[in-house]
Amino acid sequence: MGCSSKAFKASLTKLIAENKVDWAIAELMAYGSILLDGKDVRMSGQDVRRGTFSHRHAVLREENTNEEYIRLNHLAEKQGKFRIYNSLLSEFGVLGFEFGYSLASPDHLVIWEAQFGDFNNGAQTIIDQFIAASVSKWQRMSGLVMLLPHGYEGQGPEHSSARLERFLQLCAEGNMIVTNITTPANFFHVMRRQLAFDFRRPLVNMSPKSLLRHPLVQSNINELSEGKFHELIGDNYAEPTKVKRIILCSGKVYFDLLEYQQKNNRTDIAILRLEQLYPFPMTQLNAQMEKYKGAELMWVQEEPRNMGAWFYIWNLLGIKINKKVSRKSSASPATGFAKIHAKEQHEIVEQAFAD
Repeated sequence: MGCSSKAFKASLTKLIAENKVDWAIAELMAYGSILLDGKDVRMSGQDVRRGTFSHRHAVLREENTNEEYIRLNHLAEKQGKFRIYNSLLSEFGVLGFEFGYSLASPDHLVIWEAQFGDFNNGAQTIIDQFIAASVSKWQRMSGLVMLLPHGYEGQGPEHSSARLERFLQLCAEGNMIVTNITTPANFFHVMRRQLAFDFRRPLVNMSPKSLLRHPLVQSNINELSEGKFHELIGDNYAEPTKVKRIILCSGKVYFDLLEYQQKNNRTDIAILRLEQLYPFPMTQLNAQMEKYKGAELMWVQEEPRNMGAWFYIWNLLGIKINKKVSRKSSASPATGFAKIHAKEQHEIVEQAFAD
């Protein structure tokens, strides 16, 4: 085994010793638990075996013989089959195939992962014509999962946005589930929930990139065995009696806001993160707002104003939203210059906490 394998093993041992799991462990545990339930898991995408950001390592190879070994297929004598394939660069063809596979195998977990979320553009026809409308058009249910890496990290306009706004515009009549998950435990539970439902709906998740290794993106292992999926996560840092502003956000920007909040001891501002955008968790949000009576509500996103979830949120909450913070409207999803990206990200956080 090489040095990278030894470092990985040391990191894994340290996490388990602390009773914690990171994103990679929670993901594989979700698949493993489903396999032990006797269900198959199938995944395809352009770099899914390793994971584009080198976190999954679902298939190992013996260094002398090059023989492959899929760990998840060796959990128990009687278990489901884990099938994982690196696919060709044709999002349209591959996603169309996986959609059909999910219709034919409704009791198994079928996943397509884009190398970057932006690349779902190549499969837009499949998404618009089939995935979003199959129940409405043909009364055919699909539990297909789409994992779309999304987040503004200075990687340019082709590697930042999974076009969350497009999926939210397609949402109606309970036709699919759209999430932007920030904790390993929540990801574990949302994947298991796909097969626990007594119906099937597509799941579209804005997956993390840099957050895969963020020190705060860890969960207690008990949250997997005893926990559940949380559509909205509240604030444990702010003091309810002092709070004058509630920041509502979703995804990676939460950690930028959290860092500022704690560094500057802003216990007067609470940060709520939406883990599920559709169906919208209105009951949970109202309960949180009741906790902070009289506080103004602000929406914060890192996407440009004409993208992301802003117009969807405005359509739902209207005058309940007192302010919003985002990048300015843009024809391109993101800047191609790292310095401009960093400046824009800094301004978003500063504006969110400005008095």
